[in-house]
This record gives sequence, C-alpha cells and structure tokens, in this order.
Amino acid sequence: MKIAISLLLLSCLSTPVLAQVQSLQHKEDKRRYIVYTPPSYQSQPQQAFPVVFNFHGGGMSMAEQMLYTQMNRTAERHQFIVVYPQGIKQDWNVGFGMDYLAGTDDVGFTQAILSKLKQDYRIDDKRIYATGLSRGGFFALRLAAELPQQFAAVASVGAPMPEPVVQHHQKTDKVGMLLIQGTADKVVLFEGKAASYLSAQGTFDYWRKHNGIEGAVQPASLIPAVPGDGTQVTHMAQGNGAQQVALLTVKDGGHTWPGADAFNIGLPIGKTTRAIDANEVIWEFFSRHRR
Repeated sequence: MKIAISLLLLSCLSTPVLAQVQSLQHKEDKRRYIVYTPPSYQSQPQQAFPVVFNFHGGGMSMAEQMLYTQMNRTAERHQFIVVYPQGIKQDWNVGFGMDYLAGTDDVGFTQAILSKLKQDYRIDDKRIYATGLSRGGFFALRLAAELPQQFAAVASVGAPMPEPVVQHHQKTDKVGMLLIQGTADKVVLFEGKAASYLSAQGTFDYWRKHNGIEGAVQPASLIPAVPGDGTQVTHMAQGNGAQQVALLTVKDGGHTWPGADAFNIGLPIGKTTRAIDANEVIWEFFSRHRR
C-alpha cells in the first residue's frame, strides 16, 4: 500500500504548479504540508482564493489524506486552495492520547502555515476553513475553539467534540460547524466516549449553544439512499442567520469519508456511504460562511 501511495503521490505532484510539498520550521521541528492550487489560480491572477485545511487521520500521512479524500477535484470545480498538513508521528494534539498543553504545538503550526500562505498566495482571509478525518477531525474542532477569529467554518468527519477542548477553551467567537458521523463507527463511537469526546448529538448541541442558536430543532430530513448502499443519511441543521450548525448522521456508516473509494487498512472501518459526497457537502457548507 505504501509503495502504491508513493507512486500515486508522484503522479499527483507531477505538475508542481498545482501541488507542492512545502516545509517550515516551527519551534524545534521542521514541519511539512502540501498546498494544492486549482488551475484557475493561474488563470485568474487578480483573484483571491478561499483556503481549506484538510487534516489526516491518526496513522495516516498528508499524501494519504489527499489521495483518499480526493478533495483536489472539488477544489478545481469550486476554485479554492487545499492545504494538507502533516502531523508529527502522524498524529494531532487533540487533548486525549497526548497532553493538551504540553503536547505537540499543532495549533501554533497551523498559525505558522496561515502566515506563510498569506505571504506566498493570494488567499481570501475571510474564507478560511478546516476539515479532517478522525484525529484530524478532532483537531479541526480544536481549531474552531482556539482560532475562531481565523476559521469561518469547520467540518469534522468521524470525530465529535473532544472533551479537553470543551474544558480548556471558552472563546465566544461563533463558527459554522458541520459534523458527519456514522452510527456503526467502531473507531470513534457515535454515542461518544467518557473523558475523550462528546457524542455526535452532544457535539451538535454544544455548537448550537456556543453560536447562540436557540429554539426547537426541525426534524432531521432524509437524504435519498443509493440502492444496495447499505446506509441511510439524515440531515439536521439550525442557524442564527450567519452561522449554521449541522449534523449528518450516516446510519450504519463506518469510520470513512462519504463518497470516497472504499479501502481497508486492517481496522474495522465499516461502510462508506454513496448517498452523499463529503467533499461537495463540506464545500457547500463552507461556501455559506465567511468571517
């Protein structure tokens, strides 16, 4: 698998104008990240582009996240830049499994990337977003709590709100929030895990309260299923006029990126729904939010 991924990465990076592996020194570590610019970035030299940070899952790499999610294709269609950062030891500091305060300074690393992007690229700093899978999704939620002045909206896949984030940070800035979670996820549980992360519903309720969204929630709407898919997706959302909080529940869905090619890494990751394309859903959500 690693050999195949390396070859695919070389193929993806064969046009350096579009995707580049970059590095910066943050504290004592040399950190890496991939920046993907769509073709329109070159053809529209006066245009400032939105940026989406896409964080890999634990044990994965930035290249694997790029290849698995295939978000570059969505960036081409909708004209935004994608950044795939690399975590130290293929992990992110989300407060459990690593000390929240004394562990890796991944928040500072993200800020350093943002500063470098503003120097090197034409970015729209009112349209900066973050998403991620599993540990990467947990970390995207940490960024929503710690850097709400930078990120207009965040989407987490297979990762509800980490409890250490709730405990450590109480900033009042509002952030658009989308959560995509499978009910049959055996890696990150839909119902939550004590002292680690909230449930999917608990995360939805947390961000509704954080964003000052009150009132009864409309019943979840059912997204048309794909025959033979084995999953069913419901959508629940509520907004305040500027920010929206949404929960996409994938009934019988596993620890996967909706719409991606199914794969097996030796873990019980479960079914991948075809009822939605996570990239399109995430971008549609992001596009309605700005700072």
